Amino acid sequence: YAATLRTIAAQGADAFYRGPIAADIVRAVRAGPRPGDMTADDLAGYRALERAPVCGTYRARRICGMGPPSAGAVVVLQILGILQRSGFSDAAPGSAGAVHLFAEAGRLAYADRNHYIADPAFAVQPVAGLLAADYLDARAARVGERSMGGAEPGRPAGAATLGPAHVGTSSGTTHFSIVDAQGDAVAMSASVENAFGARRMVRGFLLNNQLTDFAFDPRSRGAPAANRVQGGKRPRSTMSPTLVFARDGSLELLLGSPGGRAIANYVAKVIVGVLDWGLDLQAAVELPNFGSANGPTFIERASAYEHLAEPLESRGHVLNLARMTSGVHAIQRIPGGWRGAADPRREGVARGE
Repeated sequence: YAATLRTIAAQGADAFYRGPIAADIVRAVRAGPRPGDMTADDLAGYRALERAPVCGTYRARRICGMGPPSAGAVVVLQILGILQRSGFSDAAPGSAGAVHLFAEAGRLAYADRNHYIADPAFAVQPVAGLLAADYLDARAARVGERSMGGAEPGRPAGAATLGPAHVGTSSGTTHFSIVDAQGDAVAMSASVENAFGARRMVRGFLLNNQLTDFAFDPRSRGAPAANRVQGGKRPRSTMSPTLVFARDGSLELLLGSPGGRAIANYVAKVIVGVLDWGLDLQAAVELPNFGSANGPTFIERASAYEHLAEPLESRGHVLNLARMTSGVHAIQRIPGGWRGAADPRREGVARGE
């Protein structure tokens, strides 16, 4: 693997997409027992695209993240926008009321994610409509004292008629956050999709099985699924590398996490922990995980929030006590420097010099 990295460092991206490394990738994909159809032209024709970030405001901060085909920023910003409109600031930290509101916001956000978010080269992306103030007002108005169960997608401005598309969770994502001595920062999420990806290794690195992020049923409820399989299309993800800017425009916080479709819940939880509940960054990362991806309400098993099960069930929540192994890595600006935090649920660490 080190030799592969040295080759790419010396020769640039073309060393990966063309030449001996590319030939080895194609050979591995086309090998048994389930050979794929990848060709050398497929790799040579791939282009990494620079896209504009998706940004919104929460608690007077500007929060920016990764736009379609990643649903991360849209879901995080919708969750936060709905919370800001549904009385979340009045709910006691870590209470059944707070978890109820957070889960309901997640239901609404993930309903829209499943319905609309896909590769913008293939499906109109109503991002502005999904984050518009009047639309978030209407979505927040659906949050009541009892759980709504399964949320239906809304109809934001600029939306096309599509069918919802659900995909399973994954566990092969990683994230790191870095700030250097000059203050330059990066929040980077990468994924091989499932654990060990496609279970094929080339020159020290694993090949991903990211295509399983597509919806394999091309139609749903009589309409085409936005995230259906199409040639040359990039699959949807929920990776949520996130930057939080303070009132004066300076970078205040950067974070992200692995965790499949629950990633946006994990990131929003930490933001809430820091900005709403006033927690130390490490404490916010270590908060028990909770929320919903428009299925059952999940609460991290064997955590300090398990006792919330009964009051949540009394509000109509169907609960899933699960492991919820987030892996948040975050950095926060503090007077005179930066503070890092790493999630104890995985192997990461925070280091500085």
